[in-house]
Amino acid sequence: MKRPSLPESGARLAALAASLLLAGCAGVPQAPARLGLRLPPAALGAAISVQQHLTVARPGGTNDLDVALEVDATHVGLVGLAFGQRVLSLDYDGQALHEWRHPMLPAEVRAADVLEDLQLTLWPADAIAKALPAGWRIDDQGLTRVLRRDGQVIETITYGGMPRWQGRAVLDNVRYHYRLTIESASE
Repeated sequence: MKRPSLPESGARLAALAASLLLAGCAGVPQAPARLGLRLPPAALGAAISVQQHLTVARPGGTNDLDVALEVDATHVGLVGLAFGQRVLSLDYDGQALHEWRHPMLPAEVRAADVLEDLQLTLWPADAIAKALPAGWRIDDQGLTRVLRRDGQVIETITYGGMPRWQGRAVLDNVRYHYRLTIESASE
């Protein structure tokens, strides 16, 4: 029996999902495991609601995703859209992480990895430093942040201004070979 073909938008979504920016956030099988950072929402020290455009560049391509992000003292919520369709949402209350994913989104795309990149980019360095396991260090100097493990640079984040959730932020992940550019809409 022949499988039915996907509609055009479904095929585009599947192609996007296979190599999507979030795949850049997912672990590579031969690479070491992710950090596993899970900070409480209140550790951000602010309540934010922002629309963002994300671009991930990695070997072989570049992909885009529009995101609505909300953070308050008790909750982190994110909804990701591609081609006008929701492809991922996450809800984190400081204890449990719940995700919804489009059926065509590959299993390698993990909400935990998205949350980790989000927190490494936006949360204060002192809150991150307190949660890092032995051997890990974060340095925050002005508009640049560097995450290291045993002295080796894992990722570098540069910011276009303050606060960090406004304007532009660029996360270069050396370990997983991707660059995440976050463009936040003006308030």
